[in-house]
Amino acid sequence: MKEPIFLNPVFQERIWGGTKLKTLFGYEIPSDHTGECWAVSAHPNGQSAVRNGKYEGLKLGELWTDHQELFRSDSAVFPLLTKLLDASDDLSVQVHPDDAYAGDHENGELGKTECWYIVDAEPGAEIVYGHEAASKEQLVRWIKDGKWDELLSKIAVKPGDFFYVPSGTIHALGKGIVVLETQQSSDTTYRVYDYDRKDSAGKSRELHLEKAIDVTTIPQHFVPLEQTTVQQDGTQIITYVSNDFFTVQKWEVAGLTSFDPSAKYQIFSAIDGEGELKANGQSYTVRKGDHFILPVDFGPYELHGKLQLIVSWE
Repeated sequence: MKEPIFLNPVFQERIWGGTKLKTLFGYEIPSDHTGECWAVSAHPNGQSAVRNGKYEGLKLGELWTDHQELFRSDSAVFPLLTKLLDASDDLSVQVHPDDAYAGDHENGELGKTECWYIVDAEPGAEIVYGHEAASKEQLVRWIKDGKWDELLSKIAVKPGDFFYVPSGTIHALGKGIVVLETQQSSDTTYRVYDYDRKDSAGKSRELHLEKAIDVTTIPQHFVPLEQTTVQQDGTQIITYVSNDFFTVQKWEVAGLTSFDPSAKYQIFSAIDGEGELKANGQSYTVRKGDHFILPVDFGPYELHGKLQLIVSWE
């Protein structure tokens, strides 16, 4: 009998981090500058650990390697990484490589295509999303001259917004935003601009301009998303994106809903509410801040209560 795999997250302190991962989700965080919760991660820089059942204590990477019967995937590594980010201050303006560039320049690391669900946003909060340069020459010139207002495209955001951020997209979270991020399992970031900030030692953080210019999509091009919504019993299912990297949905559970077995393992993150998962004669409480995986061929199950879940799979 397969069980849901609940995971303990790993927290990362950041210069721009804050305390909202504690106040919004009730996590015990390491400091008042906690920027990231690596909620479902098998990346070597921060691995989630199983918190329940017969695999309790195993790192997700170990589970992936030693128990492929739970996943049945062709990926060499666990391909996705789910995070919660608390941007108490502006994040650096950055860009990520694709698989080919990262494979050649970052010791075989995956590229980093990602997406954001805006969990919380203060009034007036903005993101950097794309750029205005028409050519590589113009991009280089505006970066060299510090013409950030001309270069960077900014968008106001509110809770419930969703943004797809493919590799090659210049981007940054602005101050006062909390997001759930679904991304390829990569920790490669090329910093373009950091507002001339200093770290705790009084030093400017490293920029990666040569690589950033190499990988930036020019001119910027966004593929429109074909968002769909369906109702299944007491659950509304919104599909935001489905491509070769991942499928990401939001499930709004407002009543008892029955689900058939999935042919793929699925990742669940509870971003609001509380409810129950019932399967195989067992009942599991699911609360805001919980993250779990349902293995492949988990079997039929039910969800009930009042829950908002971000659900993803490769």
